[in-house]
Amino acid sequence: MGCLFVSPSCQAAYEGDVHQLYHLLSKDPTQLNVQEEHNGDTPLIAACRHGKLRVVQYLLENRADVQLTNKKQRTCLHYVSKRTLSLLDYLMVAILMPILLLGYFLMLQKRRQQEALMKEVLSSNVNIDAVDYKGNTALHYICQRKSHRLVPLLLEKNADTNIQNNDGETPLDIAKRLKFTKIVKMLKKAH
Repeated sequence: MGCLFVSPSCQAAYEGDVHQLYHLLSKDPTQLNVQEEHNGDTPLIAACRHGKLRVVQYLLENRADVQLTNKKQRTCLHYVSKRTLSLLDYLMVAILMPILLLGYFLMLQKRRQQEALMKEVLSSNVNIDAVDYKGNTALHYICQRKSHRLVPLLLEKNADTNIQNNDGETPLDIAKRLKFTKIVKMLKKAH
């Protein structure tokens, strides 16, 4: 299950190929912020969509524009916030869980990678409160995904907890509806 991009730099970013991306950007620096015609993704959005930390670091070091949005009005931060374990990850966890708790350690590693990716994007001047076509911010998506380890990262950057999405829900409303009590406590404390 992958994505095919017309832009070679978006494809290299999605696949996590820093070497290929370096080669492409050396030839044509305008490819740094190129947007796909079909969905409007940039190399940075493609890398965040697929969780490629090394590529994200490389693109940010080269001053990729974190404010660019795709056709769904989503920034790279939206895609970091929307990331969940893939089906393959869940299968590996399930298969390896009985074997010396290897599945548990795999899951911890994936969570640490997610946190590192979030911290990397938040170290830029990304708009924390950007809303997509559904009116959701990154905080909305993190609350929907029960990513209680990522909520504090956004709150430290002063994410607005009062933004309502198109359904009239704030991140706190989502956490309450889904009964994510730990996140509810964090959001209430931030008020």
